[in-house]
Amino acid sequence: MRNDERFEIQRAFDLLPHVTGSSWAVIWFRMKGIKKPTREEYRGKTLEYFKKISPIFDSFPKDEEFTAINKYIEFRKNEEYEKIKSGENKEVETRYDRYVDYG
Repeated sequence: MRNDERFEIQRAFDLLPHVTGSSWAVIWFRMKGIKKPTREEYRGKTLEYFKKISPIFDSFPKDEEFTAINKYIEFRKNEEYEKIKSGENKEVETRYDRYVDYG
């Protein structure tokens, strides 16, 4: 698969973890009145909300011409899950810092 064929998926996975996962996590913590969650709590809640959009990751047909992109999506999805859990997603970590500093 050429890079240009997966460009849009790459951009989506660059944004979705912090735009969907982190944003919804922040709202959840605010509504619960939790101003200083631990990093692990924040990462867990971010991952929980990010996983809620997983049906979109399985939305392409299972036809042969979609095999390569479906494999790439599965790879990136799992990679992003691990990055969130391990603290390697810098945008999620930045959102955490911002939330605990400014609530």
